[in-house]
Amino acid sequence: MGARKRQMAERLKEIKKSTAIAKLNDVPTSPRKMRLVADTVRGVEVNRALDLLKYSKKAPSIRLEKLLRSAIANWEAKNQDSSKELDNGNVYVKTIMVDGGRTLKRIRPCPQGRAGRIRKRSNHVTVVLDVRKPSKQEEK
Repeated sequence: MGARKRQMAERLKEIKKSTAIAKLNDVPTSPRKMRLVADTVRGVEVNRALDLLKYSKKAPSIRLEKLLRSAIANWEAKNQDSSKELDNGNVYVKTIMVDGGRTLKRIRPCPQGRAGRIRKRSNHVTVVLDVRKPSKQEEK
């Protein structure tokens, strides 16, 4: 059993070597708005994803573009020998997760002496990049 766990740990290390991760915490945008933008680039090739974010009208796309550039830089640092994969279009956004961050609670005056709650939401975004394996049809 020990050898099997060791073998699995080695496989996970190999996977982590090729993938690049970037995180952005406490972004002052609601998670719902950020997810709308994140859904447009999930599973998309990196250069195309940058173009989509650059020309998007939505406000969270600016922060997401900066995060994606950071993830690309992390991938280049990990994979210096295979930098041509980036130019060939084999690097893609494997996963992009948007989780809720802390919520700032503010009070706004309402009629008849009441107080209304304002929730200023934030989120955490995680981007994982990976390399597409060539399909068997392309090899032939």
